[in-house]
Amino acid sequence: MPIYEYRCNKCHRRVSIFWRKFSDAETGIPQCPHCQGRDLVRLVSRVRVMRSEESRLDDLADPSSLSGLDENDPKSIARWMRKMGQETGEDLGPEFGEVVDRLESGQSPEDIESAMPDLAGGEVAGADGLSDL
Repeated sequence: MPIYEYRCNKCHRRVSIFWRKFSDAETGIPQCPHCQGRDLVRLVSRVRVMRSEESRLDDLADPSSLSGLDENDPKSIARWMRKMGQETGEDLGPEFGEVVDRLESGQSPEDIESAMPDLAGGEVAGADGLSDL
């Protein structure tokens, strides 16, 4: 059951129209639900793909996900952390966002660790905390 997006040339609104069958979408004449106009242009819509948790975790384990990662460049680390955070699909909390923002601004992991001493809940992550990244 397809949903297509259109732009109405009469009222200039973007509208979504649900069709029961693909053949209806191909042969039917769309009508704007706002102004009842029939001069609509079909738009190219974004495609969204639902992925399983297993698929996302496989991507995290793929060594190619580390391409472009430079452990000596805070901005590179931030890009990688943001990508990995999005792949988990979990809310990693405000501290995670703050660390990524600081890295993106060019702050070193060591500086972040000293500025946020209880970042790891009072425990140091690894021998020297964030600098293990």
